[in-house]
Amino acid sequence: MPFFGYYHQLNAKAKRIYRASDKVVFFHLPDSSAVQPVVLKIFEALLVENVPRTQKWAQHLLNILTDQLLIRPIRLELLEIRPSNPRMELHGLYYPTEGRRIPKIQLWMRTAKRHQIIAFKTFLRTLIHEFCHHLDYDCLGLKDSFHTQGFYKRESSLVSQIMPPSVISVNGNGTHSKAAKMKRILRKV
Repeated sequence: MPFFGYYHQLNAKAKRIYRASDKVVFFHLPDSSAVQPVVLKIFEALLVENVPRTQKWAQHLLNILTDQLLIRPIRLELLEIRPSNPRMELHGLYYPTEGRRIPKIQLWMRTAKRHQIIAFKTFLRTLIHEFCHHLDYDCLGLKDSFHTQGFYKRESSLVSQIMPPSVISVNGNGTHSKAAKMKRILRKV
């Protein structure tokens, strides 16, 4: 498997962690059907731009995932506007912790430039991306969490398991209003 460019700059210990991460490409959720209604609740909360409800349902999703995968819980901190600099916007952060403290994910609900609500699939994928860092430490027992091809495949495998079919089939080209899109999705459920 080809490695990302920064691999060759890593020391020997980090290269071993990178290769171990790259080998794992899938996480199986024992009951993905239990997660899908919660994902729809996140979708609904984002559509009405409700920060507390989005926080509640996204945290609930993380709780279900950690329970199903038998790993430590993780806390979500949902913030308003993404931090940015002239080159980039920050989407999310994972804070691992040692000992008894609970690890934390930080996510933002609005874009930096226009302050628009993050698109649902982007929000969900970012949440799962940060959750995959947690899995690297707590499930795989890695000492670090690198962005490897295996990491991105694990992320995609989890997103595909938790995404309700009704949300996958929605046309995301922006031709319909949020309300119309929501009605179509909820009719399919």
